[in-house]
Amino acid sequence: MTLTLCLAAHAVLTCADAREKAALTGQFASAWRAGGIKQIGHGALPDRPARPASPELMAPREMPRRRTGGLAGRIALLHALAHIELNAIDLAWDLIGRFSDDALPRAFYDDWVAVADDEARHFGLLADRLEALGSYYGALPAHDGLWLAAQRTAHDLLARLAVVPLVLEARGLDVTPGIASRLRDAGDVDSAAIVEVIAAEEVSHVGAGWRWFVYAATARGAEPERTYRELIRAHYGAALKPPFNSAARLKAGLPPALCDAAG
Repeated sequence: MTLTLCLAAHAVLTCADAREKAALTGQFASAWRAGGIKQIGHGALPDRPARPASPELMAPREMPRRRTGGLAGRIALLHALAHIELNAIDLAWDLIGRFSDDALPRAFYDDWVAVADDEARHFGLLADRLEALGSYYGALPAHDGLWLAAQRTAHDLLARLAVVPLVLEARGLDVTPGIASRLRDAGDVDSAAIVEVIAAEEVSHVGAGWRWFVYAATARGAEPERTYRELIRAHYGAALKPPFNSAARLKAGLPPALCDAAG
């Protein structure tokens, strides 16, 4: 069977082992860039990605209060970030496979394969750092809220782009620099350096989200900023609160009206 991008998405989403999921992503991304995967393809995807036996997944409201001080606090923080990055791998592949459309240009797939590849590398950096600190990914419970956003927007590409890269990842632009600063102030320069790499690279992910949101909205004859606000009210609901990293949002290409608020 010829390997298509949608088959690659299915393979990643149905892989339960976190490290293997990241490794498969790197392999498929390299194959796509080198021309080893030439076709987009089509096919059904699972409603939920496969997950390892640990961490235990809990509803966000049931999560235990995270420790904030000392080594245990830093481990808890890095574990939460690793879980976000693991979900981000699956979110990128789900976007590729669930919304595959022959009318979309190759550049759309180039961007989201690159995002998936970045997220896989970010997960590896965080998982390695957890192990260097005497822990591992899966040692602590994690919440299942991120995939709920995927389920709520599985019906519509514009809704998915509005909620995932343009709210959830844009929120990462807002808060990640402060996380890096706190780690550096605590003397954990190695962890801070990893978080700073992630913060810098997430700018392009938000940029891809806005670029393709504008493309898809325009193709439907819709005004992008108004449509974004309507979709956020319909599919996200919760108002975001400061801080907003306006400089990073502007660098990602968001219009000024979306750089100091959720929209």
